[in-house]
Amino acid sequence: MAATMNAPSPIVKINDAVSMSYILKDREGIVIDESQDEIPLTYLHGHKNIVPGLEKALTGASLGETKKVIVSPEEGYGEREDQMLLQVPRSQLPQEMKPEIGMGLTMETENGHTVPVRVSEVHDEHVVLDANHELAGVELHFEVRIESIREATTEEISHGHVHGPGGHNH
Repeated sequence: MAATMNAPSPIVKINDAVSMSYILKDREGIVIDESQDEIPLTYLHGHKNIVPGLEKALTGASLGETKKVIVSPEEGYGEREDQMLLQVPRSQLPQEMKPEIGMGLTMETENGHTVPVRVSEVHDEHVVLDANHELAGVELHFEVRIESIREATTEEISHGHVHGPGGHNH
């Protein structure tokens, strides 16, 4: 009787296109985000497409493996920084705008980049805009299942992200 050898399960490594289902919760267990229905998130491993703490934890994970990973703010979206709170005179906002706490806006930096901000305070003469990522300072609790692993194409590696069916669309 001949022994059968099973091929080892693929593991996540740099330059792999990885698809994962996930649920992201905060420390209190409130769901912040999750993969959509049957559509996993696909990313290029080792290219900073996901937060560093999760990427580190998934290195070496096997196909089909489920992992629970806690990511500190430092390894997630960073700590909240007071210098990212910007006091802006209301006169600099569009006249028709009625700012409300939590409202999302975009600002253009001096070098022409667009930055997302949220209104955090509204006063008679000014508003305070928060340019911190909305998950800055939050401990992230992930439950992840590795759905697929494949070697990324040369083009995907050179572009730094995974391309969808039919190639890239940028």
